[in-house]
Amino acid sequence: MIPALFFYLFSAVAVASAVMVISARNPVHSVLFLILCFFNAAGLFILMGAEFLAMILVVVYVGAVAVLFLFVVMMLDVDFVELRQGMLNYLPVGATIGLIVLVELALVLGSWVIDPGSVSTRAAPTPTDITNTEALGRILYTDFIYYFQAAGLVLLVAMVGAIVLTLRHKEGVKRQNIADQVARNPATAIEIIKVKPGQGI
Repeated sequence: MIPALFFYLFSAVAVASAVMVISARNPVHSVLFLILCFFNAAGLFILMGAEFLAMILVVVYVGAVAVLFLFVVMMLDVDFVELRQGMLNYLPVGATIGLIVLVELALVLGSWVIDPGSVSTRAAPTPTDITNTEALGRILYTDFIYYFQAAGLVLLVAMVGAIVLTLRHKEGVKRQNIADQVARNPATAIEIIKVKPGQGI
């Protein structure tokens, strides 16, 4: 009874905070609700017996990603009033895309039927002689290794794309040229000037 109560509590708060993430007017409040959603998701992982995933969610997402979002939002100080002025121009396109996604979700949920045989093929519980961290590692690096590598490549491409899109070369800024530095020799590295006594350079 108590685990069921905690499940419904964590689930309700997680869903409510997720709704507030996209409906809050202040972006700082949205990030704070996102952190609350992560904490409740970590609570659900603990109820499932996956303490390692719960700690990873708190340490990585709450401690790094969400805090980074918070600092970026606070430092940029974006004028959201100015951004909302052109929102009506894109409202028909956004409403059309949202309607299409809603229809697709309705079709998927309406045609989805639970296979009666899936209950018998339910995954076996984690053995008691190993920790859930070791069990997760065995599954992740054996059965799902290709998906894991594909996710890493997707993240790498996203990181390179973000760097390329945000990189701006400014005029008049000295930049490092590795090829010129490697090709230097004593003749090009220093210049010896003989100064006569009593005269400057």
